[in-house]
Amino acid sequence: MTTKKVEIVASPKPAHFVGDGFRVHNFIPGIQGLDMKRMDPFIMLDYNSKFHFNGSERPRGVGVHPHRGFETVTIAYKGKVEHHDSAGGGGIIGEGDVQWMTAAKGILHKEYHETEWSKKGGIFQMVQLWVNLPAKDKMSCPKYQAIENSAMEHVDLNENGFIELIAGEYNGHTGPAETFTPLNMMNAKLKAGGKAEFNFPAHFNTAALVIEGRIEVNGKEKVAADYFVLFKNEGETFSIEAQEDAVILIISGEPINEPIYPHGPFVMNSREEIMQAFEDFNTGKFGYLED
Repeated sequence: MTTKKVEIVASPKPAHFVGDGFRVHNFIPGIQGLDMKRMDPFIMLDYNSKFHFNGSERPRGVGVHPHRGFETVTIAYKGKVEHHDSAGGGGIIGEGDVQWMTAAKGILHKEYHETEWSKKGGIFQMVQLWVNLPAKDKMSCPKYQAIENSAMEHVDLNENGFIELIAGEYNGHTGPAETFTPLNMMNAKLKAGGKAEFNFPAHFNTAALVIEGRIEVNGKEKVAADYFVLFKNEGETFSIEAQEDAVILIISGEPINEPIYPHGPFVMNSREEIMQAFEDFNTGKFGYLED
């Protein structure tokens, strides 16, 4: 086994609002040189770093909008998110929970601050990832996985902390999320001085986002909170040591290696498929959802 070295340590770009409820820094494909192909199957990553929202009777968020051709994965670190979609999926994503929505052939959904949380307000922090689907699955039926924190595999690292496993494998343990292609997604929750080792195939596209604290990667690279680490596609192993109590989101996935043709809320394999997606949306084939 050889070391998987760091390619880029990227600072968060200036934040922008998605709707009126999500103040995000875009890392994928926002970092220079990091387009959708480079991190395939992870084709978008928006990070809502810690932000205080005042209380509001009307929940802030994003109104009804369509998706086709990929999955959205929402990880709630602080605050609560509520979701509804035209396939009948929905619910509340509490702190530590994950919503894994497969848009596939087409879905309408809306996402916003949970009603009771919205009334009080508070610190809000979350990640949303878009996970690409292979061509053979892009037109499959939509589905919804509500993954509560208690359902995740928690791998104890003894005095170092633990790994919160969402998808894929870590040291023989398997996360609860069902995926269409091989990928790993986990939170490393390390105590100050705690260390964790990771091992992924060299060709997997691999990255880390520091949610809390400060870390050191491979005993060399010091990385602060809200910074993003991209690893080279060589070597298999890397280590993370927490300089203070830290939470780190780790993602690693096998590239699908198919054409990626994105346009707005649709990610397909060709321009013709995008045109068809718009036609299907405009003719009501994505279902109905009240705003």
